[in-house]
Amino acid sequence: MTTRWLFGDQLGPHFLDDHDGPVVMVESRRVFARRRFHRAKAHLVLSAMRHRAAELGDRVDLRQADTYAEVVGGLSQVDVVHPTSYAALGLVRRLGVEVLDPRGFATSREDFTRWAQGRGGRRLLMEDFYREVRRRHDVLMDGGEPAGGQWNFDHDNREPPPKGATTLGVTQPWWPDEDEIDEQVRADLDRWERDGDVSFIGRDGPRRFAATRAEALAALDHFAEHRLASFGAHEDAVLERDAWMAHSLLSVPLNLGLLDPLEVAARAETAYLAGDVPIASAEGFVRQVIGWRDYVWHLYWYQGEGYRRRNALEATQRLPKWFAELDADATEARCLSHTLDQVAEHGWVHHIPRLMVLGSYAMQRGWAPTQVTDWFHRAFVDGYDWVMVPNVVGLSQHADGGVMATKPYTSGGAYINTMSDHCGSCRFNPRVRVGEDACPFTAGYWWFLDRNRERLAGNQRMARAVQGLDRLSDLEALVAQEEDRGNRAP
Repeated sequence: MTTRWLFGDQLGPHFLDDHDGPVVMVESRRVFARRRFHRAKAHLVLSAMRHRAAELGDRVDLRQADTYAEVVGGLSQVDVVHPTSYAALGLVRRLGVEVLDPRGFATSREDFTRWAQGRGGRRLLMEDFYREVRRRHDVLMDGGEPAGGQWNFDHDNREPPPKGATTLGVTQPWWPDEDEIDEQVRADLDRWERDGDVSFIGRDGPRRFAATRAEALAALDHFAEHRLASFGAHEDAVLERDAWMAHSLLSVPLNLGLLDPLEVAARAETAYLAGDVPIASAEGFVRQVIGWRDYVWHLYWYQGEGYRRRNALEATQRLPKWFAELDADATEARCLSHTLDQVAEHGWVHHIPRLMVLGSYAMQRGWAPTQVTDWFHRAFVDGYDWVMVPNVVGLSQHADGGVMATKPYTSGGAYINTMSDHCGSCRFNPRVRVGEDACPFTAGYWWFLDRNRERLAGNQRMARAVQGLDRLSDLEALVAQEEDRGNRAP
């Protein structure tokens, strides 16, 4: 009889809906020993695996081992749903395991390849892909037209935080209750650290994210009923006293395989059709779940394994220790300090702090994209290889030269000042680029443009910004200032 091998991100019922035989799961300690993951991430993954094993009962053989091979290699007939990384796929093939088609995504590999090859050399635009997915699955459609009369309400979803607000005033997210399994996981991690077997970054506070199918469904329902209506307008905004804003936190159970993206999109659509949620919020959320998430997954495979090593901007600086270790006290730049502290506390911040604070700073400083990608993978609870390679190499660091995004996503302090409340309590001034009060993002933005002037001059979306360098009377002083700062914490 064939045994189904489940990885730790294949924990939902759709990974076993065609299999009623035995199951094997492996906790590989070497995974945590080889790289320093966030402690909360290690806790979450082990908790989710052990909860799933408890649900499966006698069907499952949950093994603790140094390597996957020492467990799976001893089994005669094994199959596995297509793994989510090149490394894992190579492993299962070396072990002679039968590989089934991928699950947990709205679009098949075949459909994406057909779409991509049918572009006739045109760019693989996410917006075009997203519309194709909406049509194929009839999500937020009114016959052949998009619900609400337009495909994309992104323009309505870029509002800064409400003036004078410290929070959005939205109902708090649904939180899970820890149980005996969580207690045992924490005890095991403590012991492994004491024994010197593993080392982590970040803090392991109360588990904030769903680790079971039941928890994931509860989180989804709570979001749709209490928070989705407020999602949308301020999805790009940041408030220091509101860590979660109106975000769903569902990327975590989605990436553990506990939810299927189509059921998540359907729940949002149901809320819209019931009149409980405006179209801009429903569409913005659906775009993330079956548009962007699937797009990232397919680009990871379509671009090939070498994509992770792309470095179009020739960025080679090492990731500094203060950043890698999540040392919020190392920097006086309020946006960096607060964001690093939130990552240390939760292993999570939403997409704007990731892209426009952490990622933007890394690109301005010229840190090696491979190191930045690895850090994002290890530091975030929803971070996996397939997630972070396209998001960091393609979007965040522009290391693919424009395959994924038409321009580098970076800015001066003005954007952060507009979209957050960080700058009001920061010792740096977002309007100053040279001197003691110079904002490291404002100065870093122009330093980045100066270093990459020739590379970016031909980019239509960057041409005006590059030309702006010639109007800076203090450019020479700015460059000297930033070269002196280098990788030191601002």
